[in-house]
This record gives sequence, structure tokens and C-alpha cells, in this order.
Amino acid sequence: MREMKQNKELQTITLGAGCFWCVEAIFQELKGVDKVVSGYMGGKEESTYEQVCSGQTGHAEVCQISYDPTVISFKELLEVFWQVHDPTTLNRQGADVGSQYRSVVFYNNDEQKNIAETLKKRLNESGAWDNPVITEVSPSSIFYPAENYHQDYFNNNSNQPYCSFVIKPKQEKFKKAFKDKLKQE
Repeated sequence: MREMKQNKELQTITLGAGCFWCVEAIFQELKGVDKVVSGYMGGKEESTYEQVCSGQTGHAEVCQISYDPTVISFKELLEVFWQVHDPTTLNRQGADVGSQYRSVVFYNNDEQKNIAETLKKRLNESGAWDNPVITEVSPSSIFYPAENYHQDYFNNNSNQPYCSFVIKPKQEKFKKAFKDKLKQE
């Protein structure tokens, strides 16, 4: 019974910040995050990974994050989001290029939309980045979970070259910056 009650209290947000393997590896580490599922959002129909990689589906690689707002707020999740990728590059994160790698916040309600737009505006006004933050803020649409082999990718494939050379350095930088927000090991 307690588990059902707890699940009712969870909220979700869907974020795209380049490769979903990177996003998943980071957000899984945050206190208050219950579950992170890699997938696709923004396109019109269900698509495979290969189709999404073509850049022709309209989908972005995203992670749908279930979290407990009494432990970590939506605002705190966005603060992490904007620090763990470059939100000033259009349709690219590092060597990953294409609209499927765009920076995007898919909001679920007006409150999330207002918070995301306000934080984006503040970031631009602060001069935190040399270039403007161009993160897309859009309403959620149908979320399509990625294929099973994409789920928990970094934890299952940490010795794979992309994990070693791209994800691990991002994760290490994140852990230093957000020590107080990490789950206990």
C-alpha cells in the first residue's frame, strides 16, 4: 500500500540534452529521482533508434524522469539540466549532431512551463553562457521508451568507448558540482 501512495506523489519531466545515455547516467544519481527511462519525444509516431538517428522523425533523444518533489524540486532538476550540457548549441552536443540531440524541456503543465521559461530567461540575462541559451521549451507529447538495450546503458556498458570517453567525464564533473544532491552509495 505504501508503494502505491508513494507512486501517486511522483511527478515526471522529460528532458533532452544530447545523447540519452548521458542524461540517464546523470539523473539516475540524484536524490529524489525514482526512475529514469530513455526514449523519444517530439515526433509524430513511434520510431526505432535507427529511425530517430536519421534526424527525420522529429523526435529528440530524451529521458523521462520520475521524481519526488518533496526531495528534489522541478527547479533543481532544471538547474542540473542546464549545467550538464551546452544549451547554447542548436541540434548538437559535442560530436553528436542532429535535431535528435537538441536541448529541450518537455513540460507537463503551465507551472513547469513557467519555471522553465523563467529559468531560461534568467540564464540568458546572467551572461552565464557566452551565447544565448536556445533550449526548446515545449509541451509534452507521447513518450516512446527506447529499446531495452538503451535502458540503464552506462551502468551496463561502462567500459564501452563512448561511455569511457564521453559519459564518464560528464558524470564525474556532475558529481563534483552536485555532491549534496547525490544518492548515498
